[in-house]
Amino acid sequence: MKITHDIDVLKQLFENLSDTDKQQFLSEIASSKATIQKVIQPREVKTCPHCQSTHFVKNGKANSNQRYLCKACRKTFVEQTGTILFSMKKDISVLEKYVHCMIEKYPLRKCAEICDINLATAFAWRHKILDALQKMMEQVELDGVVQADETFTTISYKGNHKNFNLPRPPHKRGTAATKRGLSKEQVCVPVGVNLNGLSIAKIANLGRPDVADLQKVLGGKVAQDSVFVTDSLCSYQKLSFDMGLNHIRIPRNKYKNGISNIQTVNNYHKRLKDLIFGTFKGVATKYLNNYIVYHNFVNFAKDTKANKEVVLFDFIRNTFCQSRTVEIAKRPALPIWEIK
Repeated sequence: MKITHDIDVLKQLFENLSDTDKQQFLSEIASSKATIQKVIQPREVKTCPHCQSTHFVKNGKANSNQRYLCKACRKTFVEQTGTILFSMKKDISVLEKYVHCMIEKYPLRKCAEICDINLATAFAWRHKILDALQKMMEQVELDGVVQADETFTTISYKGNHKNFNLPRPPHKRGTAATKRGLSKEQVCVPVGVNLNGLSIAKIANLGRPDVADLQKVLGGKVAQDSVFVTDSLCSYQKLSFDMGLNHIRIPRNKYKNGISNIQTVNNYHKRLKDLIFGTFKGVATKYLNNYIVYHNFVNFAKDTKANKEVVLFDFIRNTFCQSRTVEIAKRPALPIWEIK
């Protein structure tokens, strides 16, 4: 058959390629396959993005996009309404390139160069995608052996200070806190991880956390039958009691209790700080929660880079998240529920 003959020819041509050309060819084939799959599988519209009603009808087209009319609220919408794609002016293939850049953890200037967009757009896209990714972390529940511990970073006001009064004297980035030990100059990030690559973390407070601070991040996020392993901080004991968990404490100045340890969560801390201070040269505290979910998905989750690209691209296409460029820089310098 002709198809069989063509395949044989392709095989012979492939075998004559150099190792480098073979690798490039396979990479391009994989990329093309993923692109084709996305084109032929448009997002299925299930609800109205305005009122979540399932009663809607087709209502013509605009710029080749199918429009819908909701029978409940009488508003119109398209497939992208309510997602971060709605306000993006570039072709979806450019966004796909950008997702690849994010999985590779490229700096913003390299992302802008590869995607042929300006630096401000690259910055806005990063945080729009991470805003959507926050929705994924909200769905995470830790089970099995769950390790919890908090990590700390000094407050950072990095970025554009237009219409902003710095609440302390300026200093060089990376300067240690002026007060010894844990103080209100340090941001506390409680972290929970399990051994399957799932993780939860978020800014909770300034300084040492209490039970209420830990509850903000871990409350309702750990399955009832889990083994909860922490250090000797007393607040974890009260938290585990309130949540009805089987709690194992690592004694002070010890690394383990029997076979239990908190090395996985400590490794999480190290890799998070490598991403923030190494790869991205420090991030503003107001954006820290976004970089935490970046780390959770790209660094800590157990999957291949190729699969993560597909998962992330599909997730941001199908997730309701209205993130406006003009609002990103206006976020509060300290994204904390309550500063004590």
